[in-house]
Amino acid sequence: MDLKQLRAELRQEHKDILAYWTRYAPDPVHGGFYGRVNYQNQPDPNAEKGIVLNARILWTFSAALRETQHEEYRSIADQAFQYIKTYFVDPEYGGIYWSVDATGKPKNALKHLYGQAFTLYGLSEYVRATKSEPALALAKEVFQNMVKHAYDPKKGGFVEALARDWSPATDYIISKYDNQEIKTMNTHLHILESFTCLYHVWPDKSVAEQMRGMLHMFQIHIIDPTTYRMNLFMDMNWKVRRTAVSYGHDIEASWLLPEAADLLAAKNPADKPLQKAFQHIGVKMARAASTGYDPTDGGMNYELEPDGHLNKERSWWVLAEAMVGFMNAYQLTHEKPFLDKSIKSWEFTKKYLLDRQNGEWYMGVTGDHTIVGKDKISMWKCPYHNSRACLEMLERLDHLHG
Repeated sequence: MDLKQLRAELRQEHKDILAYWTRYAPDPVHGGFYGRVNYQNQPDPNAEKGIVLNARILWTFSAALRETQHEEYRSIADQAFQYIKTYFVDPEYGGIYWSVDATGKPKNALKHLYGQAFTLYGLSEYVRATKSEPALALAKEVFQNMVKHAYDPKKGGFVEALARDWSPATDYIISKYDNQEIKTMNTHLHILESFTCLYHVWPDKSVAEQMRGMLHMFQIHIIDPTTYRMNLFMDMNWKVRRTAVSYGHDIEASWLLPEAADLLAAKNPADKPLQKAFQHIGVKMARAASTGYDPTDGGMNYELEPDGHLNKERSWWVLAEAMVGFMNAYQLTHEKPFLDKSIKSWEFTKKYLLDRQNGEWYMGVTGDHTIVGKDKISMWKCPYHNSRACLEMLERLDHLHG
């Protein structure tokens, strides 16, 4: 594919994603955004509203406003910020609820670090776009609560979740409390991503220290030094409790980890060796993730399960991250197979994941390209992976060819 054509297609896709969410996500009755909208674009007005969805909407429209300077994206970003500030912030204990009901009343008050991280990510991007002082103040507060209550000063990293009052919790959502899966790759990846975004708007040494600490945890505990795949679930002492090969997370981390190291090095010359180390690690991770790529159709498999079963679902978010991760590896190595995989990930997406009739992307397809899932909008089906992939690709394509 001609890179000029690729650029034009991704620019249009970015606009289309934002247009879909502008039209179908806002809840005109209770405010904020619907917690669920199905493939036929019919909302469930009673669905609970999750912080992950709301924070990712905040991030998406803030990033769009900052990157494109198109003012029409500001109102959705403002709406998302106001809704989170009004309904998701715990007025008694601080921190962010996991979910509220359709009317905005707290439903699950768990302080899940994944939810705190995405709130911080959305707030930080909103500050980048709007210079909002109230949003920056809230972002600092969220960061400080995360470090105060969930950081492990002895072994490093963060615990998975805490109760509303920040006491120990047994409800983990992503991992299994009964199996002592107290530290997870997924939550740590998104905590680092949120700290990186915060560092753009608040380059405080406490944020830099946390970023360095997180990168160190990835180096010594999360990334397997022989396979360059990530361990998924660990206990308090980082002992692996359960794992699989998550191709989507491996390719996503292959560019998010170097991004964090790049920002540290840009602001602190002493971090240049860290930057170099993570560029090397990122390429190794992209090579490892390539084994999940299927050359017959350009799709990326979801997961290799512990029992050896290959989950061939091609998920919307995995394809979005494959586009960016393989492009990042190409930029670092100039090896054309990486560029080919990036372009083919987009071609797969166009062919099988875009809903040409009702807009947005399907949740995924099976190995034989049967559509799976039923929601365009849900607790987890959000506009951030696909809109971010468009923005990242556009920026990288501009960088490649000026």
